[in-house]
Amino acid sequence: MINNAMPIILRKILRKIVSIEPSKIVLFYKFTPLADPEAIRLWQRALCERFNLNGRIIISKDGINGTVGGLMTNIKKYLRATKEFAPFKEIDFKWSEALGDEFPRLVIRVRDEIVTFGEPDEIIVNQDGVVGGGVHLKPSEVNELVARRGDEVIFFDGRSAHEARIGRFKNAVITDAVTTPDFINELESGKYDHLKSKPIVTYCTGGIRCEVLSVLMKNRGFKEVYQIDGGIVRYGEAFGDDALWEGSLYVFDKRLKIDFSDHAKVLGSCDYCSGSTNQFYDCANLECRCLFLVCATCAAKTSPITCPSCRAKNI
Repeated sequence: MINNAMPIILRKILRKIVSIEPSKIVLFYKFTPLADPEAIRLWQRALCERFNLNGRIIISKDGINGTVGGLMTNIKKYLRATKEFAPFKEIDFKWSEALGDEFPRLVIRVRDEIVTFGEPDEIIVNQDGVVGGGVHLKPSEVNELVARRGDEVIFFDGRSAHEARIGRFKNAVITDAVTTPDFINELESGKYDHLKSKPIVTYCTGGIRCEVLSVLMKNRGFKEVYQIDGGIVRYGEAFGDDALWEGSLYVFDKRLKIDFSDHAKVLGSCDYCSGSTNQFYDCANLECRCLFLVCATCAAKTSPITCPSCRAKNI
């Protein structure tokens, strides 16, 4: 407690400590028809600038997809203001811890798709969301499905292959997709045709990619498709590392990964020495956009930290 009997300098220090407010990050999306995406973009930019938030927001005629970070009080104000717009009233905002420097700037764009699979005409959206997608399962319902049908259930990773290097559901199918549009060729390659009669549980970071992926799979003959409501984030919040999820979760900001417990498995291997690690790095060569894994030992004795390809070229 701060009181006037304390020395002035101590009171100032304590007031400064007490006034420190935590930073947070929120991940969110909403599929809903938007008549004027450009107007929504301008409104969202004004809100984020008013509340000093940085991050990335994509808007299309089919909805909004975003991740923003800032002081907790400002995040709450932003959420309240966003939910005042009727189509966004039911958005599920997923919170996570932050240090405050995860996003260097604010980027808000209008695109054809709020998650880019390259098939905007294949997705139909109404006031209830994506039409014809997979059955939504709460995290507990995922466990119940597996308990009931055992090894018959197939987990299908809806993320790019590098994200799955550090975390995935047990025995999940990991595709060769490098980018999200690669899933079309993956699904049409025939590699997964033997799974079309199986119960498929699609999963991704926060759920948005599976909203679309489940439709694409059903349109290509997969009979029984599910998706985890809220994605890996909600499942991890519910069960941590004590159920069907293993490892760390790759995230699209400066943190690069988050863990759901203090006993998360380390599934990745160092691209330098093959040692155990879950730490991603961006290549120090600014002309290279490679994301790769490096263990603490190799990182400590390597400067700058470049990807194996650039390293071999002495770049």
